[in-house]
Amino acid sequence: MRRSLLAALMLRIAAGTLLVVLSSFTGLIWLTIVVAIVSVLVLSVVCRQLVERSLREITPGRPRVLYGDSTPEPMSSAEIAARLAPYESFEPLVMAIESLRAGQERLLGETAEERRKLELVLDSMQDIVIAIDGAGRISWTNDGMRRLMASDSASVRRGHALVQTVREPEVLECARLALEERVVAERPAVPLVGGRLFAVSAAPMGERGAVLVLRDVTRIEKMERTQKEFVANVSHELRTPLTSVMGYVELLLDEERWESEAEEKYGGDVTETSGPPSSTRLEFLEAILKSARRMERLTEDLLVMAKVDSGEQKLNPMRTWASTLIEEAVMATSGLFMERGELEVGEVVEAEVMADMDAMLQVVGNLIENAINYGTRRGEEPRVRLAAQRSAGLSGFVEFSVQDFGMGIAMEHRERIFERFFRADKARSRATGGTGLGLSIARHLVEEQGGAIWVESDLGHGSRFCFTLPEVMVGTAAVSVSDAFMDESDEDVEGA
Repeated sequence: MRRSLLAALMLRIAAGTLLVVLSSFTGLIWLTIVVAIVSVLVLSVVCRQLVERSLREITPGRPRVLYGDSTPEPMSSAEIAARLAPYESFEPLVMAIESLRAGQERLLGETAEERRKLELVLDSMQDIVIAIDGAGRISWTNDGMRRLMASDSASVRRGHALVQTVREPEVLECARLALEERVVAERPAVPLVGGRLFAVSAAPMGERGAVLVLRDVTRIEKMERTQKEFVANVSHELRTPLTSVMGYVELLLDEERWESEAEEKYGGDVTETSGPPSSTRLEFLEAILKSARRMERLTEDLLVMAKVDSGEQKLNPMRTWASTLIEEAVMATSGLFMERGELEVGEVVEAEVMADMDAMLQVVGNLIENAINYGTRRGEEPRVRLAAQRSAGLSGFVEFSVQDFGMGIAMEHRERIFERFFRADKARSRATGGTGLGLSIARHLVEEQGGAIWVESDLGHGSRFCFTLPEVMVGTAAVSVSDAFMDESDEDVEGA
């Protein structure tokens, strides 16, 4: 019994001691938690003050940055040290923030300087530059636009719709294509303010915007128009005397040929005139006639090109057989092969085509003359072959070809062979003469009638110039002014 009481007493004493120890530890833990919370609060307040101070120093510069002025305010080292004095314990953090701020202001300053230089360059341009956003509003213009719209400068303000400043439909269409379809759009000559002409180019800019460039081409267009009028007038003026010269020379040639035949038949000189023998005079007259015909071809090329440039070249396609076109071309160009060379006719398909006969004779004539001048090896006789067959690559077209057997055309010259004044062999061009317009005229006349023209060449083995014309299908009615006139005349006769 006594032992049980003693054990219970000792157990109670141990429990009380344990409770006292646990109470002391609980107080210590709570004290530690309170100290930690206070420390965190103090640290957060200090950090917040540091960040707010840096932000307050950066914030006053925001309005200046928005308006393009990001030059940092000067600050001495003493002022920086005074600002950092209260935060010596956080000096690394503060220095890092100050370094970031200084770097940001330096970059903003460099950006502003580059922007100023770019604006100076664009403002010094004579061309007009307009930047628009995705909604078609003006976001920037250079001084060229402001000079052009001096009488209505209010409409050139940023944020105004482009249509309030420029109302020309072609300019607005270029802007629409650049904004909506994201393609480069160009127009050669668009009238704007005061009748001045501008070449317009619009291109996408960024993800949604576009930039327009307008170049004043008024003076260039005027010079080109004057040049075209001059060429047309000169061609007309040259044509009249050339016709007279050629007519009189042909009469003299006929007379000289008669006298030459008479001398051979009866012997001696049948005329009492003095001077060179009739054979010599005949050579002189033939040289004059040859040069006059050459001048006539040059004049005709210049005249046709002047009509093309002015839009006066009117074609009247009519139904004609391919064989008829080939026969007419052979007759029209037979004079080129009277002295030398050979003109062959290959396979000719029996098909009707829509063609302006005069225009196509000029096309074939230009191609044959080109084959004689440039498709003949030096020292050899010219050989040219004409043919017509249904096009293998284009359904509903007849393909005509003019083939020579000369040196061929190099690959780098084939793409430019139909350009105006282009000559692949400049040395031979000087010897043969010509304007360099024959192939360009041929391309224009073929394309105006719905056809295409190209060249196939094997260097060292000759060239083959091909062009196509639309074939008239069976049962297709003819479309020509002359046929319509004849139909009306027939009806009048029947009515009478």
